[in-house]
Amino acid sequence: MSLFGASVSPGGQRAPLAERMRPRTLAEFAGQWHLLGPGRPLRLQIEADQGGSLILWGPPGTGKTTLAKIIAPKTAATFLEFSAVLSGIKEIKAVMAEAEKALAYGSRTLLFIDEIHRFNRAQQDAFLPYVERGAIRLIGATTENPSFEINAALLSRCRVYTLLALSGEEVAGLLERALADPERGLGALGLSAGQQTLLGIADDTGGDARNALNALEAAAQLAASLPPGTDRRITPELAAQALQRRTLLYDKSGEEHYNLISALHKSVRNSDADAALYWLSRMLAAGEDPGYIMRRVVRMAVEDIGLAAPEALNLCLSARDAMDFLGSPEGELALAEAVVYLALAPKSNAVYTAFAAAREDVETTRAEPVPLHLRNAPTRLMEELGYGKGYRYAHDEEGRVAAMTCLPDALRDRRYYRPTQGGREKGLAQRMDEIRKMREAKQKQGT
Repeated sequence: MSLFGASVSPGGQRAPLAERMRPRTLAEFAGQWHLLGPGRPLRLQIEADQGGSLILWGPPGTGKTTLAKIIAPKTAATFLEFSAVLSGIKEIKAVMAEAEKALAYGSRTLLFIDEIHRFNRAQQDAFLPYVERGAIRLIGATTENPSFEINAALLSRCRVYTLLALSGEEVAGLLERALADPERGLGALGLSAGQQTLLGIADDTGGDARNALNALEAAAQLAASLPPGTDRRITPELAAQALQRRTLLYDKSGEEHYNLISALHKSVRNSDADAALYWLSRMLAAGEDPGYIMRRVVRMAVEDIGLAAPEALNLCLSARDAMDFLGSPEGELALAEAVVYLALAPKSNAVYTAFAAAREDVETTRAEPVPLHLRNAPTRLMEELGYGKGYRYAHDEEGRVAAMTCLPDALRDRRYYRPTQGGREKGLAQRMDEIRKMREAKQKQGT
């Protein structure tokens, strides 16, 4: 199954512009200078036809498939292309059997798997022995983080190369080349476009060369359909019609999902309301479930705001109710209100760290017995054993504080909660100090 075909699809139709303009050599390839510049690792591996397996990881439209097609003619191996979307375990086994036969005759197989992350672990395992024996050289393309989606054993036998989203200038250069090319591109139509229009398309497609070329082709069709005698330029207005809507890179279960919620959380933690609103808007525009964001916002209220502004938790829960009541998009304003409030609220992780410290003691120290004076004594035997002896009822004590300690003796000096001097916690810190002094004074008096 060759990767190389003419610019005509199997059905006889002219291939899309993105396919026709696919770079055929490294000289035509745009971007990825960190991998393909002179002396860079991937370029050296391609030029030397080194036999190692590769994983090409990057956003859509950055050239993963194109690189595989550039590598193909530089190798003496038989080249096969596989799509994880269309293939299953039956097809995998058939291809592996053919690769094994080829190896017996001294021939190797170069196998390109597009969207390899869509194969489950069992399917990925099927490749492993053939990669180990050298029957196949694997090139996998994925938009998902390989450390999450690729079998660890298979990943350890591959070199991972990270492709970056193309810059606006790099994408605009590809579009300009497509407009001028009379054979593979749109040159025969006699169209033109200003640099700002091309940069606008590049910006709105988020560095995805394939989407940008598709948008340019749609805009060119609109321009070509204009009445004779009119200006045959691709204007920003025509480009906007072709695009319809900005393309936002996002995957609700993939790495970008976690990247954006991390950016939102850390912006709130750093008291940057503007950044928090931006990341919130990015997630909503990309189609994230507002309920998921709201759950994370409630978590921010208890983790990062805490008792410095305890009303923050109530405000977030009220925002959740408002979202449920209003629905989308109106309810999203309540979510935005909660995010801004959290960003500007005084911050404290004192309860978060105190709880973590207490749990660590529970996990790393012996299970201390409950002090006798804190135990109930519902039977006479328990009373005789000293259960409840020495207990002081705080409500009967001056200041509602008794002299007794409530931690086990082995932990009696532990201090987990250390309130900050910010927001409401400043008052809590003063109250804790008052209680400590009152208890120490009573302990000295023996009362």
